[in-house]
Amino acid sequence: MSKNSPNTSGRHFLQIPGPTNVPDRILRAIDRPTVDHRGPAFGELVREVLAGLKTVFKTEAPVVIYPASGTGAWEAALVNTLSPGDRVLMFETGHFATLWRRLAERLGLTVDFVPGDWRHGVDPEAVEAKLAEDKGHEIRAVCAVHNETSSGVTTRVGEVRAAIDRARHPALFFVDTISSLASIDYRHDEWGVDVTVAGSQKGLMLPPGLSFNAISEKARAASRDARLPRSYWDWEDMLETNATGYFPYTPATNLLYGLQEALHMLLDEGLAAVFARHGRLAEASRRAVRAWGLEILCVDPREYSNSLTAVLMPAGHDADAFRKVVLERYNMSLGNGLGKVAGKVFRIGHLGDFNEIMLAGTLAGIEMGLAAAGVPHSKGGVQVAIDYLAGGGAGAGEG
Repeated sequence: MSKNSPNTSGRHFLQIPGPTNVPDRILRAIDRPTVDHRGPAFGELVREVLAGLKTVFKTEAPVVIYPASGTGAWEAALVNTLSPGDRVLMFETGHFATLWRRLAERLGLTVDFVPGDWRHGVDPEAVEAKLAEDKGHEIRAVCAVHNETSSGVTTRVGEVRAAIDRARHPALFFVDTISSLASIDYRHDEWGVDVTVAGSQKGLMLPPGLSFNAISEKARAASRDARLPRSYWDWEDMLETNATGYFPYTPATNLLYGLQEALHMLLDEGLAAVFARHGRLAEASRRAVRAWGLEILCVDPREYSNSLTAVLMPAGHDADAFRKVVLERYNMSLGNGLGKVAGKVFRIGHLGDFNEIMLAGTLAGIEMGLAAAGVPHSKGGVQVAIDYLAGGGAGAGEG
């Protein structure tokens, strides 16, 4: 917030799609004295956290925690399972899928990158066709972003798994859930995912700094023959030490306190209720956008994100100029457009520690901002959202 901004009273509305608002319960948990990360109390904490994470990932497989951003978890998934020159299949669903591709290429992998328009998720039919063509099974892994944070598009992961199975292809299956885990229903085991990638700063409601790999037995078997260099990211070092409740190097102790509290919050609410809440708030946001006469970037209702909504600006209007007005006048941050959609979209984050009243304030700030920035729109989007939420938030498009 600029020192010269006229409106700095009240709380700042952080409505980007991550990092999300950190609830007071988690802030208080983090704000504790650091304990000995080789002592018995810490071992108990780690064992509890690792068990709770399995519930959130919906897996019986081990989950590894790294002191890193989600980018580190991307790299860990690749270097633990693949060798130089291996082919991987990736899909251009948005900015972060593109960054994952770039990381893979820098590691010396050969990427088959299927182009996309940033308005659709991974096409299961395209997955099946690509794998069916690969008669020699040279493709070693399929990588998909579950919820593309830049575009507000959610890939139907279960259908992608089914496409891999129909092709009878042995490729590993990697999924990025950085902006979907603990916000949108996700099933590591049921969907046959080999490595799930996640981060702490979105649905888990923590500050940035932790990343995760959930690892199938098939992925662990692949790691035994993988030849990409790895040291810090090595799963086996982590898993061996985690079995005793500890880490092979100094962990992010205080963030683990926060993770413990986050898991308590999620499991106390119940994952089904968490997902339903995100569905209600997302559908209310989309109804407001349509009432304003604006266009949602995602074009397939089956792929609407319940974590965020990316909104296209009318022709001739700059999204960043609009976001600047909203920040300076109403003390609210909205997500910017990234990569191909820079300046063309703004993103509404509605995930994490978030409820109906907070959403009403967010949408009010947007509607006032549209008027203040001179963006053509119809009035009444906020009221449409409120009416939907007041009616219980049940209706078409939710999910």
